[in-house]
Amino acid sequence: MEKRKDGFLIEKGAHEKDFIFGTRAVMESIHAGKDIDKVLVQKELNNDLIKELLQVCKSANLPVVRVPEAKLNRITRKNHQGVVAQMSSIAYASLDHVVDSCFAVGKSPLILILDHITDVRNFGAIARTAECAGVDAIVIPEKGSAQINSDAVKTSAGALNYIPIARVKNLFYACRDLQKMGLSLIAITEKTEKNMYEADFSAPVAMVMGSEEDGISQEIMGIVDQKVKIPMAGNIESLNVSVSAGVAIYEAIRQRKA
Repeated sequence: MEKRKDGFLIEKGAHEKDFIFGTRAVMESIHAGKDIDKVLVQKELNNDLIKELLQVCKSANLPVVRVPEAKLNRITRKNHQGVVAQMSSIAYASLDHVVDSCFAVGKSPLILILDHITDVRNFGAIARTAECAGVDAIVIPEKGSAQINSDAVKTSAGALNYIPIARVKNLFYACRDLQKMGLSLIAITEKTEKNMYEADFSAPVAMVMGSEEDGISQEIMGIVDQKVKIPMAGNIESLNVSVSAGVAIYEAIRQRKA
């Protein structure tokens, strides 16, 4: 928590300018096409106006999270009416458009899929490396991913303003779609014997990185085309996920420039 000048506690990394308060205000913002990350709705509220809001969010493919009133009160002391929308610090990209654009100019797409990377600092560091290396897009799920707020943009050194971020409702189906578009799905995981340097990253590729706690989900691991690991020679068994992403990304770049 951080203490504001008025002494009120607000969640770390959050600022009132990053939010829209009130049911009608949030609905109008959605209709106006504002870039909204998610909508927080007080748990017990279920009146007609809330039902209308939920329908508007569904139509706009916006994630809705039911939260206790105390969480909303930590964000603002204003009359939020049980509804707070968190603004996105970026405009999200269409994954289909990114891939189609790559193929249209004769480029082999290089996509990075992040499976439940929730730490803002790790996410920002990964985005910075990906943008510097020329990765075509980062794919994240609507739920269970790091918040792309002002802190994330800062941690990425501004890279999130440049690299396309595609936010998808279902990461499994997005992976399937990428395979149908001709991309090879490669999991970067320690749960294999195949060395990363044995894989072909020069073809159209979507690399999958999982969280340090849980790794890549079993559902996605069940459909990947290859599983490869970063070779480890020391006593520590694994790298930080942002470092692992950097190693894998630059192996792909090395192969493509060879």
